[in-house]
Amino acid sequence: MKRVAAAVLVKDGLYLIAKRRAGDSLANLWEFPGGKIELGETPEECLRREMYEELQIDVEVGQFLCDSIYEYEFGTFHLLAYWVSWEKGCLYLAVHDELAWVDKQTILNYQFAPADIPIVEKLRSCF
Repeated sequence: MKRVAAAVLVKDGLYLIAKRRAGDSLANLWEFPGGKIELGETPEECLRREMYEELQIDVEVGQFLCDSIYEYEFGTFHLLAYWVSWEKGCLYLAVHDELAWVDKQTILNYQFAPADIPIVEKLRSCF
């Protein structure tokens, strides 16, 4: 099972989501940015690294929000979601086709990767 960390970045009451690049696995589906946790790396370290690699921003990782386990045809993933705050840097699309800032209503207009759906549901039920 692969462990993956996801960032729930909030700014002005909106959540940052990212559209997976065409040609990638799960292409054109939306997700919370993040990535695979490397051997010896904590989820928090992973998120700081991945947010810089994927979006060119430095973040502060906060509390754990929720997790999900999903079995895709290409492997099983354990997704760990954390609250994240943007510290510095300008958003840059290195591995995604698009970014969007959404609230708990407009988030329903996006088709998410299956492992990310429990995060959406958690956000909608919490606040």
